Amino acid sequence: MTTADGKRVVVLGATGNVGTAVVRALAADPGVASVLGIARRVPDWEVPRTAWAAVDLRDPRSAPDVLTRHLRDADAVIHLAWLIQPARDPLMTWRANVLGTAHVLRAVAAARVPVLVYASSVGAYAPGPQDRPVDESWPTHGWPAASYTREKAYVERMFDIFEHEQPGTRVVRLRPGFVFGRAAATEQRRLFVGPFLPRRLVRPDVLPAVPDVPGLRFQVVHATDVAEAYRLAVHRPVHGAFNIATGPVVDPALLGDLFGARPVRVPRPLLRAALATAWRARLTPAPPPLFDAFLRLPLMDCSRAADELGWQPRHTARDALLDLVEGMREGAGLPTPPLRSRLPRGRLDELATGVGERP
Repeated sequence: MTTADGKRVVVLGATGNVGTAVVRALAADPGVASVLGIARRVPDWEVPRTAWAAVDLRDPRSAPDVLTRHLRDADAVIHLAWLIQPARDPLMTWRANVLGTAHVLRAVAAARVPVLVYASSVGAYAPGPQDRPVDESWPTHGWPAASYTREKAYVERMFDIFEHEQPGTRVVRLRPGFVFGRAAATEQRRLFVGPFLPRRLVRPDVLPAVPDVPGLRFQVVHATDVAEAYRLAVHRPVHGAFNIATGPVVDPALLGDLFGARPVRVPRPLLRAALATAWRARLTPAPPPLFDAFLRLPLMDCSRAADELGWQPRHTARDALLDLVEGMREGAGLPTPPLRSRLPRGRLDELATGVGERP
């Protein structure tokens, strides 16, 4: 409930890459009185004006009712909870992401929360044109072969229905590009690359070449900048979708410049075949359909975020990538279960969980 001291904000998925940055941004906001961070596992991490609660969104027996109790008197809910792995168990990610979101929407409606901000993604968009960026009206059909993009698109439809049935809740959907930051670098190495990448190779001037693959163009945003977008969405009287990314567009030329390497043309089928072989051999947690979706992502026009949300990124794409690379090399992390820099037995634990088989 809003008081003279500020708003009460609940963050779902508060211990991951974006969640930790959002919690920090809200805790530093004088317009926020308190933050409740909800995650599957409570972290050993203290943040001013922030309390923690454990809720497993996959549990249909308790999640909706427990969430409703936590959301009572909340001024805003930020829904960031999303399970990317295990990619080899799409039923588990469906339960966490789609059914878990259904539990969130039910609880938000029951608690009559006035503001709901949701973490959508560029991955929700259908493949886009190569000659121009797309705005928020571009179809959100995703890429159906990849579970991540398929689930992001499905949840967009759930929010369409929720907005129609709950006009008293102001709904904002942020669709960021790839979110990078130093604190989440080790987690992102575990999620997308796997345990076989030596730290010494994750540095500029070591790689002799970077692949120049047709369609390799994507947008990124620094974690602290996307956190600012969520903070603004809580306070500003806006609704609807907002594209969130910084410039310049990342392509082989920028990657080559960043790593001091020469872009080398690689046919898309050849690289995909190599990735598929690594996937079948359980050397990587990223499935080949995710690569297919990645090369079909549209470039986003972010002018609406600047004009209506008042959002301006402070970091360039190069800044975000350098933070990612340096964080991987240093084994950076935070004292939360998803972002811990080292598992109890190191990379042996990553191998023991099946490389894309279990979270």
